[in-house]
Amino acid sequence: MNLPSFRRIWAMFIARNYEFFRDRAAFGWNFMFPFMLIVGFGLMFNDREYQQFKVGVFSAQQPEQQAETTLPDSFLNDKHIVIIPVESLEAGEKKLLNHKLDLLVAATSPTHAYWLNDSSPNGALAEKIFLTSFLGADLPAEKKLLNGYQVRYLDWLFPGILAMNMMFSALWGVGYIVVRYRKNGALKRLKATPLTAFEYLSAQILSRIFLLMFTLIIVWFGADLIFDFRVAGSLWLVFFLFFLGGLNLSAMGLILAARGTSEEFASGTLNFISWPMMFLSEVWFSLEGSPEWILKISQLFPLTHLLTGIRAVMNDAATLYDVRLECILLTVSTILFLFIASRIFSWNA
Repeated sequence: MNLPSFRRIWAMFIARNYEFFRDRAAFGWNFMFPFMLIVGFGLMFNDREYQQFKVGVFSAQQPEQQAETTLPDSFLNDKHIVIIPVESLEAGEKKLLNHKLDLLVAATSPTHAYWLNDSSPNGALAEKIFLTSFLGADLPAEKKLLNGYQVRYLDWLFPGILAMNMMFSALWGVGYIVVRYRKNGALKRLKATPLTAFEYLSAQILSRIFLLMFTLIIVWFGADLIFDFRVAGSLWLVFFLFFLGGLNLSAMGLILAARGTSEEFASGTLNFISWPMMFLSEVWFSLEGSPEWILKISQLFPLTHLLTGIRAVMNDAATLYDVRLECILLTVSTILFLFIASRIFSWNA
């Protein structure tokens, strides 16, 4: 068995990068798309109320007494309000700070205490709905201060936009491109060279992760100059998680490209995978309070674990040990994807 040639891998790596940089439209879009989304959402949610209805309710009573509440029935039964039980004040505050809840209220407070993240674009409206439920009843409502830094919605959204851009670039930049090469006969010509399937796939994934990280770093620091994003933990750890996520998504794209011969079918398959992943991986919004089956499906997507780890580092100052599960899952699934892709890969159409 011949050993892989680093020289051939390097030659394919360079050739693939030249191809990408010469395609000015694709190259420019990789920068403009996330920038436009970040700026658009930054302007959209600046001093603007946006309707959401997730209200966390906690009680200091014993579990058998938690059915009792001092909250108005008009609030609890409002069709626009989703009541989400939380275990404790501390757990509720953490979810509120990270935009998983819009309002936090005490179930049995004589003063009807509530907590609000003032930086949330949805919190102000949730507060108004809560206060309106007391009109005519002459009951107090006491606003409490949150413990900890109030994460801006844009800080919560920012890694989701970057991860989404990475997902589309990885899946389409690997999966679709290789299928196109197979269809136009380029792979068949490469088969006649000493290049092995492992070397070719290695070059593809190395080229893609280089381009993904290059684009991500430029966009990150460019957007940071405008909006001054806060990273509570290690910025190096954030980039390391993005690196693992980029490898994972690129390896997933290789599976789709391993035997595909139709560009139309590849396009449909990529859309079928990428769009549900985008909506169920908390790119745009939290899934807090969603049905259990939706939460279980979301755990199947690598994008979910990527964003969970990155947001934990950015907003909660999580360490590598804290996000070890996400790192392990991304690494193991990447190896699995690469193994499957190398086993089923075909040069011929």
